[in-house]
Amino acid sequence: MAAPKISNPDRLLLAWPLIQIGSLAAAVLMFLFPGMVSSDSQTQPRSPAATLPVRGLHLSAPAPKDLSALLEFIRVALPQERVNTLILEFDYGFDFRSRPEFAHSSALGKDEVRQIAKACREKGIELIPQINCLGHQSWEKSVGRLLGKHPEFDETPGKYLQNEGIYCRSYCPLHPEVHPVLFDLIDELARACEAKSFHVGMDEVFILADPDCPRCKGKDPAALFAGEVKTLHAHLKQMGCRMWMWGDRFLDGKATGIGKWEASENGTWPAVDHQVPKDIVICDWHYERAPETPRFFASKGFEVVACPWRKSEVSLAQLAHIKSIRGGADRIAADRALGVVQTTWCGFAPFLENYKKQRTGEAPVKGAPSECVQCFSALFKALGEKP
Repeated sequence: MAAPKISNPDRLLLAWPLIQIGSLAAAVLMFLFPGMVSSDSQTQPRSPAATLPVRGLHLSAPAPKDLSALLEFIRVALPQERVNTLILEFDYGFDFRSRPEFAHSSALGKDEVRQIAKACREKGIELIPQINCLGHQSWEKSVGRLLGKHPEFDETPGKYLQNEGIYCRSYCPLHPEVHPVLFDLIDELARACEAKSFHVGMDEVFILADPDCPRCKGKDPAALFAGEVKTLHAHLKQMGCRMWMWGDRFLDGKATGIGKWEASENGTWPAVDHQVPKDIVICDWHYERAPETPRFFASKGFEVVACPWRKSEVSLAQLAHIKSIRGGADRIAADRALGVVQTTWCGFAPFLENYKKQRTGEAPVKGAPSECVQCFSALFKALGEKP
């Protein structure tokens, strides 16, 4: 896509010249005589080889039987790979106590999750829990736990028997009781993870402003989507967590040619300009090709990470986009390109199994678990290479 031009910076990044010059003497001069350093220095490019602030991996939360394997993976493999950010998608697979109807004795509980948080903390890895909000409230013929326990929250109650003819259900963002329930679950999981950031999902929302919803019918999908973003952001900010989310619903699928999956064709994309808070980290996922959307998000004022899945060539192109922004003349945009997050979408146990096989020299095979491990290895190898 043709990314919009980034406007001229409206503030001076006075600390940047110190990083560029890299000397104590320059720091002293800057402190004593700030006028000696020209503001033009903020346009000097940084080396794209500089260590990316975010070098992340997205995993599904493991079953309790795989907890020890995850702890070992965090303590041994992730430092070797130089991963510093772990997004762990729990969704509703946690033994919640704040809302008894969401108790889940066969899932991880607070004590087990505290072990994960401790392992991450000891290795300097930020642990970011995830619950899917708004969309992804069902999968195939099964309704997710939120709508299973509270069917009244469904945006389309009574429609789409066995989810026939739809991708995933959504909750109604205007239902008066949905957020008190959701926020209790978010708060409990965030506390267990000792989280400073929280991922709210928000991808692939296809059902919104349904004509049969008594609250949402006739409303602008972009306004509804933006409203939910703001509601979630306000709550997370109040509890001291930074919000992360997928970025696809902010992209115009038709104008960019990206399509309805990795972008939006159902009217949510104008939400990006609906005064959405700009301290949200956008996870810009693309799996088949690498459009230059990180630059778009940076131009809109967001910090952004590029997120590949199982095609190594796509991941390397996404990394090149991030490095290009970080190495460019626009220092404000450069600082918004945070790095990369490898997604997996195969479950933790299959990912680990294939990771171990490839680490011992076995060749990759066809299938998502092996291919995403191969992609992960290629991406993180490239992160360690000089340009």
